Amino acid sequence: MSLRDQLAARIVADGPLTLADYMAACLLDPVHGYYATRDPFGAAGDFITAPEISQMFGEVIGLCLAQVWLYQGAPDPVVLAEVGPGRGTLMADILRATRGVPGFHAAIRVHLVEASPVLRGVQATRVPQAVWLDEVVQLPQMPLLLIANEFFDALPIRAFQRSGDGWRERVVGLKGDALTLGLTDAAPHAMLTHRLADTAEGDIVEVCPALPAIAGTIGARIAAHGGAALVIDYGDWTSLGDTFQAVRGHGVVDPLADPGAADLTAHVDFATLAAAIAPARHTRLVPQGVFLERLGITARAQALAAGLTGDALAAHVAAHRRLTHPTQMGDHFKVIGVYPDGAPPPPGLTA
Repeated sequence: MSLRDQLAARIVADGPLTLADYMAACLLDPVHGYYATRDPFGAAGDFITAPEISQMFGEVIGLCLAQVWLYQGAPDPVVLAEVGPGRGTLMADILRATRGVPGFHAAIRVHLVEASPVLRGVQATRVPQAVWLDEVVQLPQMPLLLIANEFFDALPIRAFQRSGDGWRERVVGLKGDALTLGLTDAAPHAMLTHRLADTAEGDIVEVCPALPAIAGTIGARIAAHGGAALVIDYGDWTSLGDTFQAVRGHGVVDPLADPGAADLTAHVDFATLAAAIAPARHTRLVPQGVFLERLGITARAQALAAGLTGDALAAHVAAHRRLTHPTQMGDHFKVIGVYPDGAPPPPGLTA
């Protein structure tokens, strides 16, 4: 039975699905789920992430994390972890760029948090020394250097439309044989009471149920043992508006048209993430382009460009622009850092 038919049967039996339930099925179903069945990255896939655009992204981030390690007294051992590591390209670039940092590679224990067996297989070819985990909570209790690049945007969300002093939840139901979006009756929701002050009639607010626990685990590890985390994703300080979307073949498609065949995402609410990491501290939220420039990506681009000509040089220049320019990923993606009380914030970020 297709995933669409399974979802339709669930709706007939139990009523409309929350967006969170729909996203979880589409992305993680062990037989038909998007991440469980394919490698979606790169030009041949459905989307391309920053590490796949250029090695420079991972190189400057790797040196940033190594500097955090030095700032905090070079703890040994230390976990170097990535959540949602894609093909392993980012971690491979981080490891290559930090080879020259004395003592760093001897101290690190590389962990990748990945649910997809398909992607684990790809990652193993690039980061064979890694230990794989299913969940963040399984990370060892020791100093932690963690990167989350385009991870939180793929977590399932619920969406609510304001109606008076209550909220109507967006749900997936059936119209004939077709999946369709609808709204529940208005009702109060305690978790959204604080949003009555900054929203108007008809505004949509998205909530990610899994985010607080995951961010809280990361924050607790760093507060207790030291280290830092870098979260890079698209989103804003506060959720406002409909950002639920599906991407397939590098274009936006109908998220209900072919369940399991497209990537489903929503923007990250960084204010909720920042609140969840306490008692660790968080940096100010900055655009990705600003962060990468502060880490010296342009100098690195110039050094790499010295050996390039023709199409290779043009592609290199375009990659730098795509990562940093405000009209491209530079402003669309944001960065926040997590670090322990009493330590300096990660390079490129400010308290």
